[in-house]
Amino acid sequence: MKSQRNISEFILLGLSYDQNMQIFCFVLFLFCYVALLAGNLLILASIQCNSLLHQPMYYFLSHLSFIDICYTSTVTPKLITDLLVEKKTISYGNCMLQVLTMHFFGGTEIFILTAMAFDRYAAICKPLHYVIIMNRTRCHLLVLAAWAGGAIHALPLFSTAIGLPFCGPNEIDHYFCDIFPLLKVACTDTYITGVLVIAFSGMVALVTFIVLFVSYGIILFTLRNLSAEGRRKALSTCWSHVTVVILFFGPVIFIYLRPPTTFPEDKIFALFYTIIAPMFNPLIYTLRNSEMKKAMRKFWCPSLFSKEAQS
Repeated sequence: MKSQRNISEFILLGLSYDQNMQIFCFVLFLFCYVALLAGNLLILASIQCNSLLHQPMYYFLSHLSFIDICYTSTVTPKLITDLLVEKKTISYGNCMLQVLTMHFFGGTEIFILTAMAFDRYAAICKPLHYVIIMNRTRCHLLVLAAWAGGAIHALPLFSTAIGLPFCGPNEIDHYFCDIFPLLKVACTDTYITGVLVIAFSGMVALVTFIVLFVSYGIILFTLRNLSAEGRRKALSTCWSHVTVVILFFGPVIFIYLRPPTTFPEDKIFALFYTIIAPMFNPLIYTLRNSEMKKAMRKFWCPSLFSKEAQS
């Protein structure tokens, strides 16, 4: 613990040294963050106001939107404000908090996506038993398990980060605090620790990704038995889920499932799962979902919707 106190703050090197690029990134990521907040808050309000929470798919979607807001807010506001200052610093305590919250919400999102895949599997492959399989109690248990899984995923990584001794350089070549950049500046041999991080964090992402794709493969195989209209509706929902899974898991697996080292490209890949994927989630889940679009129209224009219903 004494060696850790030799450093009271870290210097984040950020995305770029170029001033014009930083201004461009500031405008871009500010727009992305506002769009992300607006889109996910709109989804939450539409689901709540239209009483869609009793449907498992929208129940899970509301949790996903809430998690996306929390997850991105652990990184993006700091990134945006740092683009306006020359020296980008973060205190030791805030750095450790960022590691904890980011992996907690990120891990929870992984398990919520898994619960959503299970819901689609039950709806398409077991339609006659869907109401029994996805009853209210099971939905609550799946969400509770997702939050517990996020905590189980985050706490060992947080313990690893907080146990690292920092006594020398304090420059982190990233725009937020993460476990691999911290391992690079720790003043001890961190190879074994890095391997353990890969075995724990990387394998969780990989195994979950494989389970998700196998489940969607089974769903696509089952679609042969549905009518043309049933296939179209099921495919519309499933492709939305698959798109979100690829956008989120692809960069995560690239960063966390490899030898414990860092590359300059890591910052670009990290943008996908910290900002870009959460920003596109509302678009992906609403543009191909007629019921969600109907709920949003009802939320924004209740008078117009009531006139259409009467006519």
